Parts: sequence; C-alpha cells; structure tokens
Amino acid sequence: MPLELVTFITQNLVADPDALKVQAERRGYDIRIEIRCGKEDAGRIIGRGGRVINSIRTLARAAADGRERVDVELVSDQASPDN
Repeated sequence: MPLELVTFITQNLVADPDALKVQAERRGYDIRIEIRCGKEDAGRIIGRGGRVINSIRTLARAAADGRERVDVELVSDQASPDN
C-alpha cells in the first residue's frame, strides 16, 4: 500500500511522469521506497526546505501496516561533475 500511495503522489507532482520510477525493496518488516525522476522534477519532489518529501514519508508510514518500517528516498541517477 505505501508503494502505490507514493507512486500516486509523485506522478501528480512531476512534469514528466514518464521519467518517474518508484520501486520498493522489502526486507522483513523494513520497506525502502526509492523515487527516481528527471533532474528538473527533483526539486518538485523535495519541495522548499524538504517539506514535500517529508510529507510523502509521513503519508507512506501512515499507510503501512503497524509493524512495517517505511523509508522513502529520492535517488539521483546523475553523477555530479568533478570540477
């Protein structure tokens, strides 16, 4: 349930939903949800001061079973250039 909720929320936040990938990895009672998106949409998911991503985390934890621990992370596919 948390994966579907995070997917629904992020699809409605980004400008390019085709570039969005939301995946979950389960280990026992731990669920790690990774959000991958285009570089332009990362700011929309993070929000000002991290408010949006923190709200997504809160909602995902609330949607989980009482025993499950949910972690939501925005993963960058782009390596930063070395200058």
